[in-house]
Amino acid sequence: MKHHVTTKWLGKMAFESTNPAGTLKIDASPEDGGEGNGLRPKALMLSAVAGCSGLDVASLIRKMKLEVDDFVIETDAELTDEHPKYYSEVTIDYHFHGPALDEKKLQRAVDLSVEKYCGVMEMFRHFAKINIRTFFHGK
Repeated sequence: MKHHVTTKWLGKMAFESTNPAGTLKIDASPEDGGEGNGLRPKALMLSAVAGCSGLDVASLIRKMKLEVDDFVIETDAELTDEHPKYYSEVTIDYHFHGPALDEKKLQRAVDLSVEKYCGVMEMFRHFAKINIRTFFHGK
């Protein structure tokens, strides 16, 4: 399967990128010559890995008929000091909230996403150390 994305320069440091499901704006921060009116490319990569894994986990929550009131993924990453700067270490925290959490099954859902299903996670493994943490918050 092939994916195609079109990214058009809007002037200064701004771009509009269209993927199969929608359009987003990319821009640099003011200190980097942009106006700060768009998403940053490297941070988009973090959104991509969290979104990819989140879709897997949400699907497994539904299939396993698990009770979850809220599910949040927090992602932090360390950039290298030298150019080209890239993420050398990424920490992904999965937070599940609810009074009746099945911690064992939710952990299994996270593990399946991280180890088997999430293609973006697999791409990240080629350039970064990945740390996975899971937190359960009863209400």
